[in-house]
Amino acid sequence: MIAEIVAIGTELLMGQIVNSDAQYLSRRLQSLGISVYYHTTVGDNPQRMRDTLALALSRSDVVITTGGLGPTQDDLSKEIVAEYLKLPMIFDEDSWRAIGDYFGKIGRVCPLNNRKQAMFALGSTILPNACGTAPGCMIEHGGKIVVQLPGPPNEMADMFERQVYGRLAERTGGCIASRYMRIYGMGESQVAQLCARWIEGDGEVTVAPYCQLGECQLRVTARGTSEADALVKVMPVVEAIRGVLGGCVYAVVDSGESSMEEAAGRELTARGLTVATAESCTGGLVAAKLVNYPGISAALGEAHVTYANEAKIKYCGVKPETLQKYGAVSEQTAREMARGLRERSGADIAVATTGIAGPGGGTKEKPVGLVYVGCADAQGVRVERLTLGGSRERIRQLAALKALDMVRQAAIGHAGR
Repeated sequence: MIAEIVAIGTELLMGQIVNSDAQYLSRRLQSLGISVYYHTTVGDNPQRMRDTLALALSRSDVVITTGGLGPTQDDLSKEIVAEYLKLPMIFDEDSWRAIGDYFGKIGRVCPLNNRKQAMFALGSTILPNACGTAPGCMIEHGGKIVVQLPGPPNEMADMFERQVYGRLAERTGGCIASRYMRIYGMGESQVAQLCARWIEGDGEVTVAPYCQLGECQLRVTARGTSEADALVKVMPVVEAIRGVLGGCVYAVVDSGESSMEEAAGRELTARGLTVATAESCTGGLVAAKLVNYPGISAALGEAHVTYANEAKIKYCGVKPETLQKYGAVSEQTAREMARGLRERSGADIAVATTGIAGPGGGTKEKPVGLVYVGCADAQGVRVERLTLGGSRERIRQLAALKALDMVRQAAIGHAGR
């Protein structure tokens, strides 16, 4: 089966919001063995919506629309589909009651214009919305399937998982399963060279590399009669690649959404370790990323933004003579920041960053992008020198990524002692 995802909304074309719906749906359809050949975005214009729908149905078996299910006059997704399929719109009393109940739960009176959301093309399978007011629907007509989902990502994903995924699974004769290998500390070209036998192979299992900011990933995919059957083919390849790439593989997950902060948080909490942070150039970004991990409160004891030299002295015990002799951006200062913070906080692991994120402040000896990251544990202090390029935000993100990886490795190393 071939699918097309049609995102409806002028706000998408104007760049006011990011179309994360298409990314989510593509990944889930792939797991069903449904190939997504096209992503299309169209504004809230009736004629362009008609043209887009006609094109999508001419070349795809399944068309999934997102957005355009609201109560306002420019929300025309259902009306356009019904018109194109030459189906009358009918009112659904149960949907109207559910919309009223939703407003009642949040203490508001349901406006009459929301009645529009209870209108559907004749023959639709109505998909109730557990997270909002806009129900969706699924229409099978002329050998084609049209699924209409709300635009807000949380509503769309909940409706798809509860009510669409299973229905589509009944119509597919197989399943595709993938595992994503997240890799840090090795460039994409080196990964591709070491894994060429799998990337260039033409067997049942496909391996595809992807580049991200500061890291890369491999998607390992196979088709089977079920997910379990497909994974029987995938996992031996994953383990073979892990044997080649070693510790650079920091996670193997069933979606591409895993992150370094998740890996660091997982290693810390699984081992009952504590961590403290002191940040200059990253300005609290390392701590903020760690906080993204649920349950990190058990590990993250304290976090300091130590931009000023006085703060480095006060919270980390950096010696004034070190700052005077070597400067705030130096290996020596990063080392003392990490060691001193660990001693003062009592944490198992302490990580510190100091550098020049730009755009100004650099010199010939210490250019913009120069960053030192220090990590202290019971075995001592390790300092990494980074020479980064790009914008201020890019430098901060890459420095934080390195800091998190050092915390992750320190946590893993702690288990081996």
